[in-house]
Amino acid sequence: MNDCILLTGFEPFGGESINSSQAVVRALRDTNVAGRNVVVKALPCEFGSCLAVLGQAIEQCRPALVLALGQAAGRADLSLERVAINVDDASLPDNAGASPVDLAVVSAGPAAYFSTLPIKAMVAALRAAGIPASVSQSAGTYVCNHLFYGLQHRLAGSGVRSGFLHLPLLPEQAAHRPGQPSMALQTMIDGVRIALAAALAAERDLRVSGGALS
Repeated sequence: MNDCILLTGFEPFGGESINSSQAVVRALRDTNVAGRNVVVKALPCEFGSCLAVLGQAIEQCRPALVLALGQAAGRADLSLERVAINVDDASLPDNAGASPVDLAVVSAGPAAYFSTLPIKAMVAALRAAGIPASVSQSAGTYVCNHLFYGLQHRLAGSGVRSGFLHLPLLPEQAAHRPGQPSMALQTMIDGVRIALAAALAAERDLRVSGGALS
């Protein structure tokens, strides 16, 4: 196993020209966190295809840790996802025009997978740095959850820790969506670096309740 970190983001979707997760991934290309190289990959916002590209990246990188990023309009902080569910239920077509409804991500797969990252320790590190963060109990049923579930399914039992982080909109995106929260790109970049460092440093997650983190 290599010592690299695999960091993924999504291409724009829903008619947008930018995706906050793609912007963060681009900024962290060829960087280093806690002595480990960060390998980045932009994924298509498409059911099925995103998992195929992710699988290729994992085979090429053979990472020690994988963090997938996605964009979530309406969220005001960095949201570490706790659980991925085995359901595709699209609220809008993906970039290939697919709109699966009530389908399994993996046929005959378990109902859900939990993140294997120390998500509470990551949230605590982000908050200590003054960056808004929380543990989220739902990654939705769109392509982000599809990727999260597929990632956890692929790496189950491998010893490679992995999980998913949702990012807010960028200010330029929120400007066209009145009332939507946003976060500066540099804050998100700093936050992802902090989250990765905390994930590498924590052998075990914090033994505190979600309420204590709230």
